[in-house]
Amino acid sequence: MSSRPSTSQKKLLLRALQGERLPRPPIWLMRQAGRYLPEYRAVRAKANGFLELCYTPELAAEVTLQPLRRYALDAAILFADLPLVADALGQKLDYREGEGPVLEPIRSSGELQRLSQVRLHERLAPVYETVGLLARRLPPEVTLIGFAGAPWTLATYMVEGGGSADHAFTKRWAFGDPDGFQQLIDLLVEAISAYLSRQVEAGAEAVQLFDSWAGVLPEPAFRRWCIEPVTAIVKHLRTKHPQLPIIGFPRGAGLLYAGYAGATGVDAVSLDSTVPLGWATTAVQCDGCVQGNLDPQMLVVGGRAMATETARILRQLAGGPHIFNLGHGIVPQTPPEHVAALVEQVRTWQA
Repeated sequence: MSSRPSTSQKKLLLRALQGERLPRPPIWLMRQAGRYLPEYRAVRAKANGFLELCYTPELAAEVTLQPLRRYALDAAILFADLPLVADALGQKLDYREGEGPVLEPIRSSGELQRLSQVRLHERLAPVYETVGLLARRLPPEVTLIGFAGAPWTLATYMVEGGGSADHAFTKRWAFGDPDGFQQLIDLLVEAISAYLSRQVEAGAEAVQLFDSWAGVLPEPAFRRWCIEPVTAIVKHLRTKHPQLPIIGFPRGAGLLYAGYAGATGVDAVSLDSTVPLGWATTAVQCDGCVQGNLDPQMLVVGGRAMATETARILRQLAGGPHIFNLGHGIVPQTPPEHVAALVEQVRTWQA
């Protein structure tokens, strides 16, 4: 069982995750560490590729901490990447400039023999070391969030060989050979559960499951490949860490956001920017905390447009537990001063 210092219960983000309505919401931003920061680009230049950056604890910890030095954020999220679990399972992974992750595709149950959990923790040990460094170095009021990709989203990277516009290979396997595809999902449920549990043991106080491609599935497939695997991971984690707060992010789920928290057992649901907030207050926030959901391009634009939209989100979600965030990650074109303005606006907000 995990244990936390009693002071952690006073952290604003943890209070929101426990379902508390607060005078102002805690704020952190997906991809708050990244290419929009000049100091990140300087550290990135020191590493021999993106994979080395993720697997070098001192460098990964440094880029995680960089936004905390600029902005009064309420949480830090571990700097890593979703496909690291695939790499640790033995799938060949590379990062190419302008392409993102590139993997050697796995497209049938017969190819699953290439994967093994034998060296999972050995390969991911640097990530756990990064979490430990952060747990010791973060300001006492800041919550440390661990994360992983949800099984469906990680499977899409593994099957497609990287990003994809239509996820055609993954859908054909899942729809055409569901029993074979289930073998991959089951393997990922086990590996992701173990990965997140180790992050918690190393010092993570909450975790987020990113199901970035949940929105590409029709309802029956969404329930089988998104709801059921996340439910299984939540059960695994709660066995070892009963009090662990878990955030789910089924991006693009639309109407299927309703009931997601109740079905999976997550404590909070992160909303993408397309979710109507009037609907979300009654269909999603009724089940617990919601997170989101400023459009990342608003953060690029800044100024009055950003301030007006931020105020609208704050007003509409003020009736229940809310964590302010984006509808997806910060984009590289974002001016750092716009992030500063956003953080200041949210921190001075009073419901």
